Amino acid sequence: MEHIPLDLPDRPRLAENIGHFARALRAAGMRVGPGQVADAARAVAAGGFTDRSDFFWMLHAVLVRRPEDRAVFAQVFRLYWRDPRYLEHMMGYMIPAIRGVAEEREARPAERRAAEGLLDGVDRVIPDIAEEEGEEIEVQAAATASGEERLRSLDFEQMNAAEIAEARRMIARLRLPVAPLPSRRDRAAHRGRPDPRATLRAMARTGGLATLRRKRPATRWPDLVALCDISGSMSSYSRMVLHFLHAVAAQPGPTWNHVHAFTFGTRLTNVTRHLRRRDVDAALAAAGAEAQDWEGGTRIGECLGDFNRRWGRRVLGRGAAVLLVTDGLERGEPGRLAAEMERLALTARRVVWINPLLRWDGFAPRAAGIRAMLPHVDRLVPGHSVASLAALGAALSSHDGGVPPARPGPVLR
Repeated sequence: MEHIPLDLPDRPRLAENIGHFARALRAAGMRVGPGQVADAARAVAAGGFTDRSDFFWMLHAVLVRRPEDRAVFAQVFRLYWRDPRYLEHMMGYMIPAIRGVAEEREARPAERRAAEGLLDGVDRVIPDIAEEEGEEIEVQAAATASGEERLRSLDFEQMNAAEIAEARRMIARLRLPVAPLPSRRDRAAHRGRPDPRATLRAMARTGGLATLRRKRPATRWPDLVALCDISGSMSSYSRMVLHFLHAVAAQPGPTWNHVHAFTFGTRLTNVTRHLRRRDVDAALAAAGAEAQDWEGGTRIGECLGDFNRRWGRRVLGRGAAVLLVTDGLERGEPGRLAAEMERLALTARRVVWINPLLRWDGFAPRAAGIRAMLPHVDRLVPGHSVASLAALGAALSSHDGGVPPARPGPVLR
């Protein structure tokens, strides 16, 4: 991470500024308590400013407790401590854009949440335009559609802290329907095929007098396996999918037999046991602590090979459905990725690929990794919003029965 020279005033009120900085972090969605603020002040007093990056990493070591908070901390730090015009710079993300000849760019990950925290309570007016026109400009924030309906289709990456919290509550109410699979075992029934063995056993108990026993195939609930890419470009989406899996594992009524979750970036990590916790925040925090490669690189083929060797037969042996959450941007050899995907497709009953890149209208499978994966999936669906997660049920239940379908190519939905 690059660091701009940090110019401090001659008589800085450092402790007070650290307290205001912690308040901005809390407004941006981080969990920062007063004890951490006191520890941060003591750490800075003890460490001093021998290097320009020391200040950043001392505060980072004390205030950042979760992997998902790293991007938020970095953006708030950049805006609060090092950019003297952060307020003017971030106003552009908080008000309707006035399009002109200047080049536009979208907010980077966590920039909008950082702006929400820093601009909390600030009057959001465009000073330059107001002075030129000589009149007050009011921004009408009322939307024609309801807030919940707008939030359902909003990209996870562009949500602020309040919207992320509301999206998590909406995801907790989602249900993933599951259809039972036919089993090789039979069970007794009033109607069905004759059961000679059960009839003979009944005749032996009654001395030769017994009614004809009947049977029919039994059913069983399938397993669900999720493989979530937690590299830098996928961490926000995979985190929401893990929230969704936690809700699926606890949903009432007919449910999946077992829900298994794995994360991968530069290595494969099994986080299934963490999702069994009742509190979703504690479950995700434990999963983040277990996966040390969060927001790291991407080695899809290598991690899928590790899954196929170590876990494939254990969790896919009963006809499980697989959710593969990744953008498919592989840095390794495409040939190995294609071979591991083929092995995964042959073992699983159904492979549904959740790719957030489908949110773009101009999406095309140009990357070598995406082209290597496409022939071995049954469905390719987006996973960038609450609405796209709610539509997963149709992708998983569009094929019934225990026989895997032919895979001429994925169906885009």
